[in-house]
Amino acid sequence: GGYLTPRSLRGQRVVLYFYPRDSTPGCTTQACEYRDALPQFQAQGAAVFGISKDSLASHEKFVAKHELNFPLLSDVDKAVHTAYGAWGEKTMYGKKTMGVLRTTVVIDAEGTVVAITRGVRAKGNAERTLALL
Repeated sequence: GGYLTPRSLRGQRVVLYFYPRDSTPGCTTQACEYRDALPQFQAQGAAVFGISKDSLASHEKFVAKHELNFPLLSDVDKAVHTAYGAWGEKTMYGKKTMGVLRTTVVIDAEGTVVAITRGVRAKGNAERTLALL
């Protein structure tokens, strides 16, 4: 289990943001922005989920350390990343590697994807996503 089935969330909007790794500077900034903006997302009827390929144990530490108020999902085999195009080729230091493409997905109450933004900047992502709701 632990997979996000649109059926289980039917009736509410969902923001799913894919990020590279727990406890790294950019990802921490991004998570804390979502934490602080959560009441605004809830006011729009949206649930927020962070998702990475970190383990649940890693997520627990990250949540506790930053008092995150929304769930983090673990996608170790990258199946969900792949489904949403959040895993692919990227260029780092002039070399092409496979990795996490920081991606934000907005799903409406019927379970339809209404917006996907890829290559998002961690800082300000929560605020920009709020504007899409």
